[in-house]
Amino acid sequence: MSTAVGDAPRPAGERGSRRPVDPRLWRYSAAARGYLVLTVGLSIVNVAMVIVSALMIGRVLGGVIVDDATDLGRWSTELTVLAAAVGIRVLGTWIQSRFAHRSATRVVAELKGEVLGVATRLRPRALDPRRDEIATVLTRGIDGLVPYLTGYLPALVLAGTLTPATLAVIAFQDLTSAAIIFVTLPLIPVFMILIGLLTRGKAAKTLTAMTTLSSQLLDLLAGLPTLRALGREQGPATRVRELGDAHRRTTMSALRVAFLSSMVLELLATLCVALVAVSIGLRLVYGGMGLEAGIVALILAPEVYLPLRMVGTQFHAAEDGMAAASSAFAVIDADEPDSDEPVDSDGGVVDATGARLEFDDVDVASRRGRAPRGLSGTLEPGAVTVLTGPNGAGKSTAVHALLGLVAPEGGQVRVAGVPVSSLDRSAWWAQVAWLPQHPVLVPGTLDENLRLIGDVVDLEQACTATGFDQVLAELPDGWNTRVGSGGTGLSLGQRQRLALTRVLATRRPVLVLDEPTAHLDDASERTVLDSLRGLAAAGRTVVVVGHRPTVLAAADRVIEVSADVA
Repeated sequence: MSTAVGDAPRPAGERGSRRPVDPRLWRYSAAARGYLVLTVGLSIVNVAMVIVSALMIGRVLGGVIVDDATDLGRWSTELTVLAAAVGIRVLGTWIQSRFAHRSATRVVAELKGEVLGVATRLRPRALDPRRDEIATVLTRGIDGLVPYLTGYLPALVLAGTLTPATLAVIAFQDLTSAAIIFVTLPLIPVFMILIGLLTRGKAAKTLTAMTTLSSQLLDLLAGLPTLRALGREQGPATRVRELGDAHRRTTMSALRVAFLSSMVLELLATLCVALVAVSIGLRLVYGGMGLEAGIVALILAPEVYLPLRMVGTQFHAAEDGMAAASSAFAVIDADEPDSDEPVDSDGGVVDATGARLEFDDVDVASRRGRAPRGLSGTLEPGAVTVLTGPNGAGKSTAVHALLGLVAPEGGQVRVAGVPVSSLDRSAWWAQVAWLPQHPVLVPGTLDENLRLIGDVVDLEQACTATGFDQVLAELPDGWNTRVGSGGTGLSLGQRQRLALTRVLATRRPVLVLDEPTAHLDDASERTVLDSLRGLAAAGRTVVVVGHRPTVLAAADRVIEVSADVA
């Protein structure tokens, strides 16, 4: 995009492994930390009220049945405590339900903000392979955390509080029932583990299928005008249908296993409670235990298994949510600083007006070697300097090093004698107008895209130089013409002219243009090159990446860029 360079990213941190409760969630979201405290507090209250209710019911029923004490006045205290316990439990459940969705929404919004903020700071090299993943996470994937936070997390907290507490009370009332529960309770986690092994990777496959489908659809929509022009708009239909079917199959497979696993856990818990009930019934018939203790144990037995059943039921929601969250955390972790990272805000400030820019034996590591390798040269103010060389030599990478988006492996890039790595990046970028190979236009009017980097000067002259005045003459709404993402609605040449106009109309002292005359006809190319020479003559520093003979002929200085690749 022809604009001042945005914040650069930091090297990617390590990807954390996905787990049911990822500590990074609490690190990156203040709302998540507050919600966790609220959930734990309400769970403790809920546990206490469950136990109190069971004890009161056992005492009242035991007295009524055994002692035939049917006078309500005798049980007024127990009934009042029971009513209060039920009321407090209902209130706690209401508060949990009310604030769970609000907190989950805040957590998702905070994580989306973190991901979006990091994405805007990512280096172009780091952002490009992740753009589809980031788009999926921001538009839909991270929303999978809502059922995780509202369902799975409260169930997990209850499993750590309600289950041991109720089991302890049962053991105090009836040791035999406690022994039966103690033996059968581990069966539920065992089956959960078996189900987890069966469903391992299903959530990740679902997210991958959705990401692939989304990226293919985005590419198709972006290229639809070209496909229509070539009469091939129906060509990708089969591929899109195949991707949709793959997404449907992975989603339905995950849902099928979720329903089956829930049924298995419910059946297992029911059988375990039935064992306790049969044991209590037989011992009550033969006089082996007191009625009050039996009632309390029978009421609390389902509560012991309930949290584990809820965890099993919500397990797949946790898998989907944490799969998406892991992708979000991987992006956020990429913002962690590195020792080679240029200084963010505490570096030096230089005035680039009339300043000399220098490449001093610059090496930049690439996947295949070093590109560029040993780049040296001076970019003088008042001159047009062209970086040229074969494809893959590292011309665009050299520009990224000049802008501070890439840290050289060897050598230095200096501005007025100061290494770019030591500059205040915001101050440096505020003095640079950059036109990358693929200019980006945002949805909105042409005027909004023109002024994306700030005020413009000599707009009429810039439009004449790029030929964009002819484009405007063909548009009924002129500068108020609206375009879509990437400039949809304009041809490739018209987008290039608009981006060039944005650069030529800027006040900034340093102009960096990567293949600026691509997609222009010969006459427009000559006009643009003449305009660049005029800006250089006015004292600007003009850096052009190119290899066409006309571009080389317009240069005051040509610097050869070479690479050392395998």
